[in-house]
Amino acid sequence: MSKQVQMLDTEMGVQLVQIARRSLEQYVRHKQHYSPDLNQLPHSVCQPGCSFVTLTDHGWLRGCIGNTQARWALAEDVARNAVAAASRDPRFSPVTSRELEDIRLEVTLLTPPQELTYHTYEDLLGKLRPRVDGVMLTWDLRRGLLLPQVWDRIPEPVEFLRAITHKAGIPQHELMMYPPTISVHTFQVQHFHEPGYQEPGG
Repeated sequence: MSKQVQMLDTEMGVQLVQIARRSLEQYVRHKQHYSPDLNQLPHSVCQPGCSFVTLTDHGWLRGCIGNTQARWALAEDVARNAVAAASRDPRFSPVTSRELEDIRLEVTLLTPPQELTYHTYEDLLGKLRPRVDGVMLTWDLRRGLLLPQVWDRIPEPVEFLRAITHKAGIPQHELMMYPPTISVHTFQVQHFHEPGYQEPGG
């Protein structure tokens, strides 16, 4: 696991969750973008980093957006993704102020994705590490991923890959092609969430 993710302790994770909540509330209530003051934050969250922010409502997915490439300081990335999860997830309508009381969020920090070399579909299945790796599939111009937390809901590698292809709009039969036509990357995570957060069941 990358040094970036390992070095964040619980206190830093709580700060990132608070940044995500403040950004979410400020955007949904006032349509204003919150930018954390990096001068007031620890060095560890001011370095470029990748994050996802997941929103749930009573255990049901309400939005999830993130980045797999570091573009901004980690704290800024979290703030941006909180807004994006609430307003730009194409699967959902934008979050409204009336929903905020029931929304719970999780911040997930990602290691840089590493390419997974495989030769056949069966080879790929054998190399996946359930509950350890997140998986990203790229085919043509389409890309989709699932975070490691989703293994708790989809524990079988076959179904896990199928869910990613469905999410990304990748034809499922491309997984069976030889030589492989789908690029596979894996990554690890560290995640922090608000009290009352439940892993989404839908």
